[in-house]
Amino acid sequence: MQRRGKAGTALGCLAAMLATGTAAAAAAEISRAPAGTLGDGTAIEAITLKNGHGVAATVLTYGATLQSLVGPDRAGKPADVVLGYDDLASYVDHPNYFGVTVGRYANRIAGGRFALDGKSYQLPLNDKTNSLHGGGKGFDKVAWKVVSAKSGPVATLVLAHTSPDGDAGYPGKLDATVTYSLDETGALTIAFEAKTDKPTIVNMTNHAIFNLAGEGSPEGATGHLLTIPAKAYTPVNASLIPTGELRPVEGTVFDFRAPRRIADGIRDGREEQIRFGQGYDHNFALDKGLTRSPELVARLEDPSSGRVLEVLSTEPGVQFYTGNFLDGTFVGKQGHLYRMGDGIALEPQKFPDAPNQPGFISARVDPGKPYRHVMIYRLSTTR
Repeated sequence: MQRRGKAGTALGCLAAMLATGTAAAAAAEISRAPAGTLGDGTAIEAITLKNGHGVAATVLTYGATLQSLVGPDRAGKPADVVLGYDDLASYVDHPNYFGVTVGRYANRIAGGRFALDGKSYQLPLNDKTNSLHGGGKGFDKVAWKVVSAKSGPVATLVLAHTSPDGDAGYPGKLDATVTYSLDETGALTIAFEAKTDKPTIVNMTNHAIFNLAGEGSPEGATGHLLTIPAKAYTPVNASLIPTGELRPVEGTVFDFRAPRRIADGIRDGREEQIRFGQGYDHNFALDKGLTRSPELVARLEDPSSGRVLEVLSTEPGVQFYTGNFLDGTFVGKQGHLYRMGDGIALEPQKFPDAPNQPGFISARVDPGKPYRHVMIYRLSTTR
């Protein structure tokens, strides 16, 4: 963990290590442990990537799930900053997308319907009248296979899953991989890749829900300061489907171009969009658009602990979600009851319902043209 100013400046300590040739001595490590078995007897592992500066990420092979992300605060005290469960059974029996890999299509598709090359496809409806995060059994509810797990200057875990043609209504056999990599700067890179044998749609992301004060902290995450470099967002209708409009954020509670306290807008009932989402549950059209390399999509800061999370991605949008459906019925880690505002998600993505919105960047993937999305969770501290 390196200390930064509020602007997220370069990592001086890493540069010093490289200059003195000591980076190899601080190589990141990876370890594997059994996490239980599914009902069909499939064994699930918990795989931990840990660097030399107190940052550690634990990934479950079930759902390619980021189960925990631990980092020190400004005083060096470590805490797990993502919501979730302590045991496999809870992820299976009480799914709530905590830290999972979502796909084939993250976010909502209106009516669960879309068309490709003149042919219509119907997906499961698991969000009232819409399909959400791939439908009833998405990538979050399958056991991923370990391809490789290696320590080194960067600890790297590669997981793979094959989704057959017609799975949950999606066309094409899809071979997907998720690669988790942790380096000495406190950056956890997550790379999603997929190839298909016929035209399809793909939109993969991670659904970690963050509280930089530590999951379960009584103050929740609404006191965090959030920055999103986006001049516009995609307003939704009452069923949370984008209208197709790109609406300017200026003068609204959606303007996060400068650091803004989340609590200042989360309960503003005068704003119809906040009423529709029961808080924030909206996609932001990032100024950077679709990029070849990951660029900043959001910066989150907890003034009390000094922890900072920077989210970078190659994708053109980011969904900001304030845990609006957490109602105290979910018992999470260490027996904590999770409620609205106890954590927030920042999900880089193609726009919701893009297959039905010709004005949005396409989510189509064709044979010979693999899908790739690279995102980074970068932890640091301020003084």
